[in-house]
Amino acid sequence: MTNLFSVEGKVVHVCGGSRGIGRAIAQAFQQAGAQVVVSARDEKNLAATGLAYEVCDIADAAQIERCAESIVKRFGRIDVLFNVAGINFRHAAETFPVDKLDMILNVNVRGNLLMARACGKAMVDRKSGKVVNIASLHTHQSLAGVSVYGTSKGAIASMTRALAVEWAASNIQVNAIAPGFIRTDLNKVLWEDPKMLNWAVERTPARRLGEPPDLIGVSIFLASAASDFMTGQVLYVDGGFTAGSTWPLTVPR
Repeated sequence: MTNLFSVEGKVVHVCGGSRGIGRAIAQAFQQAGAQVVVSARDEKNLAATGLAYEVCDIADAAQIERCAESIVKRFGRIDVLFNVAGINFRHAAETFPVDKLDMILNVNVRGNLLMARACGKAMVDRKSGKVVNIASLHTHQSLAGVSVYGTSKGAIASMTRALAVEWAASNIQVNAIAPGFIRTDLNKVLWEDPKMLNWAVERTPARRLGEPPDLIGVSIFLASAASDFMTGQVLYVDGGFTAGSTWPLTVPR
C-alpha cells in the first residue's frame, strides 16, 4: 500500500520560511524527502536555512509573480504552498495607525492571496496541488489590542474556503493551520514575561506553550495524499485553547 503520508519528491514552497514556524516546517519537509524552496525578504536569513531559496517581498505583487515563476522554472512544478508569512502590531483599535493597518493587511491578506494565486496557476495547469495557509487563534476568537491582525486572520479563513471551492475541480486542496501559542525566536521576549507565560499556560488545557515541531505532523498530513478529500478547513493546533478552559473545581475520580 502506498504511504498516504509520504511527501518524498514533492516540490514544497514555504513562503515565510526563513525563520520560526516556517523554517521548522521547511526543514521537516526536507528531512522527509521533499524538494523545498523557502522565500522571504531577508537573503541572509534565507541562506542560513541551508535550503533552496527565493528572495521575495510578499508585499510586492511583481516579486510574488517572479518568485512563483522561478520555482516552476527550477523544479518544473509546485506541489505544495505553505503561506506562512505574516506580521503583527499591537495597538488600541480606536487609534490604530493607518500606515500600520495598511501594512498588516497588505502582507497578511493581499500578499498571501497573491502568493496563493501565483502558485495556484501552476497547480491548476497540472490539475494537482495543495495550499496550506496559516491562520491563528484570532481566526476563532479575539484578544484586545490586535484588532487588525485578528481581522487579517479572519480573512485567511474566508480565503481558504473561497479558494478551496474554486479550485476543487482542479484537484487542489486548500486548508489552513491555526497555531496556538507557539514559542519561537520571534516571540521569545513575550514569553519571558512570567505574567504572559502563566496566562497562556493556565488557559491552555495542555498546560504548556507549543513549539514549532508541534506543527509538523499536521503540515505533512495536509501536504500528503492522506488529505486528498479534505479542503476548505481550518485545523487548530493549540493544545486545546479554543476547545475551552480548565477551572479550579475538583471533580471525583
